[in-house]
Amino acid sequence: MVERWLKRWLDIALAAVPLVVTFPLMAVIATAIKLDSSGPVLFVQERVGKDGKLFRAYKFRTMIQGAAAQGAGFLIEGQDDPRITKVGKYLRRWSLDELPQFMNILKGEMSVVGPRPTLLYQVEQYDEFQKRRLEVKPGITGWAQIHGRNVLSWPERIEYDVWYVDNWSFRLDIEIILKTLPVLLKREGLYAHKENFIIRSQDEKPR
Repeated sequence: MVERWLKRWLDIALAAVPLVVTFPLMAVIATAIKLDSSGPVLFVQERVGKDGKLFRAYKFRTMIQGAAAQGAGFLIEGQDDPRITKVGKYLRRWSLDELPQFMNILKGEMSVVGPRPTLLYQVEQYDEFQKRRLEVKPGITGWAQIHGRNVLSWPERIEYDVWYVDNWSFRLDIEIILKTLPVLLKREGLYAHKENFIIRSQDEKPR
């Protein structure tokens, strides 16, 4: 119980301080987005949170208007996605598009550390084992993010997420936070292949 209380206060501190400190940067980003392409500054999308509860996740918009209608996109090394704006490429490269999600943390919908929030259609494909990743709040970074990010297939990500659920501790959160910065600076795991996003049940995993 004490560790859960500490986790929430750590979330508040690590969300409030960056929002204040990076406010000038976010103002610059917002201006750049508006000058670069038409559309809103924020991309707001319904995601699945703890216990399957839906919430609206915030990110800086990195794609052109109507990009979602053109189908799912995957950031593949060596290829350019024409739907991603010029500013969006830089925001994604340094994960700056995630800054607005600190607002989700302050609202209690997300945590600094936890499985990445997923879409409802993905959750609808989960088997019972995979649903266990919904037992905690989704996070900006997590056990899977420091072990490969987008390089991991969905089954691999989920296994890391469920491991985190089973082994969570306040100390583990601190370890993940400390290991996240080097991963961001090295820009590891930015690129993925389409097949990595296919959700398979435990019985369908390749052996």
